[in-house]
Amino acid sequence: MIKKAVIPVAGLGTRFLPATKAQPKEMLPIVDKPVIQYIVEEAVKAGIKQIVFVTGKHKRAIEDHFDTNFELEYVLEKKGKEELLKLVKGVTNLAEIIYIRQKEPLGLGHAILTAEPAVGNEPFAVLLGDDIMLSEPPAIKQLMDVFSKYRCTVLGVQRVPEEDVSRYGIVGGKEVEPGVFKVDTLVEKPSIEEAPSNLAITGRYILTPGIFEALKRTPPGKGGEIQLTDGIERLGMKEALYAKIMKGERYDTGDKLGFLIATVDFALKREDLKEPLLKFLREKLKEEKSNG
Repeated sequence: MIKKAVIPVAGLGTRFLPATKAQPKEMLPIVDKPVIQYIVEEAVKAGIKQIVFVTGKHKRAIEDHFDTNFELEYVLEKKGKEELLKLVKGVTNLAEIIYIRQKEPLGLGHAILTAEPAVGNEPFAVLLGDDIMLSEPPAIKQLMDVFSKYRCTVLGVQRVPEEDVSRYGIVGGKEVEPGVFKVDTLVEKPSIEEAPSNLAITGRYILTPGIFEALKRTPPGKGGEIQLTDGIERLGMKEALYAKIMKGERYDTGDKLGFLIATVDFALKREDLKEPLLKFLREKLKEEKSNG
């Protein structure tokens, strides 16, 4: 049973400046809920009890979001806003949360290594804060089920267009059951010619504790950063690696267009917003066509 999830949130969010100058990118809202809450809710829904945030400077807002806000709760209670009060308290009680500071931005692999004291000698989940996954069962639970069978590291993958393989870590291997592959090749951001497949690692992992020793032995790459993909490749020299094609909708909120798409799509799933938003979009489309 996977009990812990590591969520690295130490990045600077430079793609969203100036919005992220004074607030974490993970706190940018998709409609009325910050991106990071969607990630935590996925882990909790999968049965994970403890969340380990690897944070950096200027990330205090994340801690405040999942902490108790006595003043806000008092005001909501006094005004009889029971639904909002329940909403606020629900965020606080989602999971047991541990915060560990990554003192230098030395890469995703280094961030995972920083979490070792909190994780200990047990397998754990990793959920990257840019990728929101909508699926049933939750994406990370799909990986947990594969881990339960094979007891090895499991990488969450999805098929991407051939022209996009250079943006991802790409895996190759033999399909051992529908949607599950035993990995024999792992290439970080290959060219189309070098790519062993179009199976891209997309923000979800189940890692064995062996990853920590592998990362300690992984030399820094470009920019002096320790890459998680390099650490997993080294781990694969000693342990079997598997990949699972995750079913569900993925939103890359670390990209501006992806963030906008997620905002519109999530708003359209809301009964209170769907019709007025559709009306606006239809009018906007008609206006664009007449101007075009």
